Amino acid sequence: MLKKVNPFKVALRQLDECAEILKLDPNVHAILRVPMREFHVSLPIRMDNGEIRVFQGFRVQYNDARGLTKGGIRFHPDETIDTVRALAAWMTWKCALLDLPLGGAKGGVVCNPKELSQAELERLSRSYIDRIWQYIGPEDDVPAPDVYTTPQIMAWMMDQYSKRCGKNRFGVITGKPTCIGGSAGRDEATGRGGVYIIRRAAHDYNVNLKKATVAVQGFGNAGFAVASLLRTSHGSRIVAISDSKGGIYYDFGLEPMAVSEHKAITGSVVDFPNTRPISNEELLELEVDILIVAALENVITEENAPRIRAKIVAELANGPCTPEADAILHGNGVHTIPDILCNAGGVTVSYFEMVQNAYMYYWDENQINQQLDKKMTDAYLATLDAARKYNVNTRTAAYVVAVDRVVEAMRIRGWI
Repeated sequence: MLKKVNPFKVALRQLDECAEILKLDPNVHAILRVPMREFHVSLPIRMDNGEIRVFQGFRVQYNDARGLTKGGIRFHPDETIDTVRALAAWMTWKCALLDLPLGGAKGGVVCNPKELSQAELERLSRSYIDRIWQYIGPEDDVPAPDVYTTPQIMAWMMDQYSKRCGKNRFGVITGKPTCIGGSAGRDEATGRGGVYIIRRAAHDYNVNLKKATVAVQGFGNAGFAVASLLRTSHGSRIVAISDSKGGIYYDFGLEPMAVSEHKAITGSVVDFPNTRPISNEELLELEVDILIVAALENVITEENAPRIRAKIVAELANGPCTPEADAILHGNGVHTIPDILCNAGGVTVSYFEMVQNAYMYYWDENQINQQLDKKMTDAYLATLDAARKYNVNTRTAAYVVAVDRVVEAMRIRGWI
């Protein structure tokens, strides 16, 4: 059993290491360690049976030196304020690394959406916006979907905000259905962006994607997209897939679409025909070329990091590796693609959606993917340059690039 790790403490340790390398002024460092503002809200919801349940919600706006804040909303039973703080910090660095004119934010509601009816889920979504609508907006803070939230939930939230404002404000939320201002390519943007980075890393570290074996922990939207694209576009062999209920292994290669259809029917990838069961912990330690971690934070720690045998670990989830694990993986020659780089495709296409909403002109999917490829590639190259310049691993290099850009904006604005 992996021990619990506070994700915000992890985020601060990563920042502290970066601050030392950049020789940040202690006063500047102190500012960056504290969220700019945060909101805690209670959400009394009438359930279908007439009972009133009170849910807890959060929104953290971490830093807006480079622009209005941006970040997803999670619905998860284990959500905590420290998780949301960490995610908001990581979003700040992610937007800066991708050179987007945005700051970082994150939101969350403590709930299990799998236990809620559609009507209850809608009431909860609208209630959350009722509590925070005065503090978000197209020119202030723009939410998006994250773990266990969907385009439908985003549509309800956008509609509720519009009702509060008395006019349509499609730009308040990204990740919406395309019929109400969503962007082409948004659903698979996180996975596609990850594939663009994996493609570059595989080339640099002599991994042939056509022959590569791949294990995917976390088979939600992003995990499915990256597995599907690696299989169909690059010919990689997906040997293992898991979700929150367990995993499956098949040495000759799984078809992600078939596994997704099985999950849609049964609720899990577990018991997919002709596979052997495997736990999430066992999946992480498989001898594969590429390990995709696309579930939740802190799944690779100092306890299991010595047993990770993948050549490349691609962090499609936020914060899946602890600092102790980072050092062990780096020492063992495992190339880690850090989360603020690997999973930045989602926020990048969300930014494209914001631009399209503002212009009221929409691009086709090919245009979106071309621009996404360029943004991801530019960020990857900037990270490699920093890694060589400072002789550090890729995570630290990505932080150096991102934090330096945020500090520059703070200095130019006269904050420091």
